[in-house]
Amino acid sequence: MKIVKANAGALTNFEVLDFLNSRGASKDTTRVIAPIARSEYKVYDYLLETAASTQTRESVNKFADKCKDFNVAKAEILNIINLRPSSIVELDPIIEKAPEGQEVREIDTDGILELVKDLLPPLPTTETETPKDNDEEETENSELS
Repeated sequence: MKIVKANAGALTNFEVLDFLNSRGASKDTTRVIAPIARSEYKVYDYLLETAASTQTRESVNKFADKCKDFNVAKAEILNIINLRPSSIVELDPIIEKAPEGQEVREIDTDGILELVKDLLPPLPTTETETPKDNDEEETENSELS
């Protein structure tokens, strides 16, 4: 079992999910087997629907190492890993702007997005995103007319 040091710093969502898995959290519907609190299961269930559920320790570490070449802060790297932006519109709010009077950082946002695409797995798909559901929705709408 892994031990997380108190006040070791901010964790990625992947690291939290990995920690909960190491404590025995799972999709078990009875949830009586593992010594996990109800609130921890709520976090676990949420994280299963985020980018964290498709990431690996290797992909997260490799991405964090490569990001050092882009002049971004650790907190920005953490947010990029957690949110896995796929466009400039999603990435721009993550990158902190320099306050007035300070030197503006030149950030290669296209390079960062390319790195995200290459190193971080795609977001998990939900059941509602399948074409089958769209067909069912059209049938239901036709029946209502």
